Amino acid sequence: MKVMAQIAMVMNLDKCIGCHTCSVTCKQAWTNREGTEYIWFNNVETRPGVGYPREWEDQERWEGGWQRTSSGGLKPRAGGQLKTLMTIFHNPKLPSIEDYYEPWTYQYEKLMSAPAGQRTQPTARPISQLDSRPIDKVEWSSNWDDNLGGSTATLDNDPVLHQMNLEVKKNIEDSFMFYLPRICEHCLNPTCVSSCPSGAMYKRTEDGIVLVDQDRCRGWRMCVSGCPYKKVYFNHKTGKAEKCTLCYPRLEVGQPTVCSETCVGRLRYLGVLLYDADRVADVAATENEQDLFEAQKSLFLDPHDPRVVAAAGEEGIPSSWIAAAQQSPIYDLIFTYGLALPLHPEFRTLPMVWYIPPLSPVVDQVTASGNDGEDHRILLTALSTMRIPLEYLAGLFTAGDTVPVEKSLRRLAAMRSYMRDINLGREPNEEIAAAIGMTGKQIQKMYRLLAIAKYDDRYVIPTASPESPRGITSLDPFGDADPGAGMGAPAACSPGRAPQVSLASWTPGERPAAMFPQGR
Repeated sequence: MKVMAQIAMVMNLDKCIGCHTCSVTCKQAWTNREGTEYIWFNNVETRPGVGYPREWEDQERWEGGWQRTSSGGLKPRAGGQLKTLMTIFHNPKLPSIEDYYEPWTYQYEKLMSAPAGQRTQPTARPISQLDSRPIDKVEWSSNWDDNLGGSTATLDNDPVLHQMNLEVKKNIEDSFMFYLPRICEHCLNPTCVSSCPSGAMYKRTEDGIVLVDQDRCRGWRMCVSGCPYKKVYFNHKTGKAEKCTLCYPRLEVGQPTVCSETCVGRLRYLGVLLYDADRVADVAATENEQDLFEAQKSLFLDPHDPRVVAAAGEEGIPSSWIAAAQQSPIYDLIFTYGLALPLHPEFRTLPMVWYIPPLSPVVDQVTASGNDGEDHRILLTALSTMRIPLEYLAGLFTAGDTVPVEKSLRRLAAMRSYMRDINLGREPNEEIAAAIGMTGKQIQKMYRLLAIAKYDDRYVIPTASPESPRGITSLDPFGDADPGAGMGAPAACSPGRAPQVSLASWTPGERPAAMFPQGR
């Protein structure tokens, strides 16, 4: 057993409102320079839809991810070393700019410089950000399907609908939608790393983040075709590949990623998982695609097991990382509560960004049928009739197996029903907890993590320097404030330096003396 650590993320789709704040802040932080106009390390898709780039899930077309061989091994779906060598100067399996979208801006200066007294209203014409030529009609973007606004023409091309043999009604009364934020999966078995001829793509051993060495990258773009999630991009200005870095400079000082920090719905969780690196190849080669979800779960190790802790120490994993793994919200969401699911495990890359499936409205539909929509027994049995089909969610997260999806949704529905009694001042019904194999205390802990968890509970990130604090306490720029003193107590500081005040943990009702010094 070779124990390694991996930074992982879970997103609660039940809370995503599709505001795109994560996309905008990531864009401003990482892809706001020339050559990255079309690149979105973080994007939010409306499902059902074809996504960004267009139909990225169709591996019959793009040949991304891994393929199991007849001998039980794995090879890149795009081909081995010989095919890579034959197509190194012309790779036909690359999305074009039309599959992404041609980025554009507007001629705002025309509005500002238009002379007064014109008979017609001046307009700002769209122009391409690639070559500045005028664009007659904008026909595609990174979020054309937003709120199903552009899906009437493309909905039938959703690869998941084809895979699960589903048909979606397009009238508003019967349609469904939810939001799917996507970043690089930072997989345990990344195809992009194996596809890179120059060895520029690599996976960091200390935290599992997949990065691109810009000095070694030669722009072959095999990583773009190899990634089944299409989260590696080509910068046409620098001639290099670029991708999400999981904001590793922030993680190294104990701060969450930009997309997590700015998420309006507080739906993202970050934490450490320990896994057995010796079994990665065997798990990824699991024969039945629907068994890949449970097989990947078997890779992860219990951080409370003394044998795992000892083995992790022998591998040089710092004690702060082991402690973070023991406090990890990711481990709780996957194992303790059984809620989180991987995105497309059938790609065999063992993704490390997992999702809690969305619980669509079902109470009104149950009530309309003449039953009591508040009765947990009826509610839990009605999940199969939800507006969002179980089969569609299973096509996204479990290679078509509806059992894990239904288990996750049953626990979400039971949590709502159980906590409703508490919030209304009634005695909690322990039958609800027993119906999903949990206790009332476990449901309340799960509710606290999903609904009202604090900053340091959602982001348990060890710093690169074990002596450095993480989370809220790290926001003090000089490390002078006493985190246990409270905002009303004066913070210790060096001579000649003004005391620091952390607004993130300002206790309501208290008056920080450092912020409002008494006048003479």
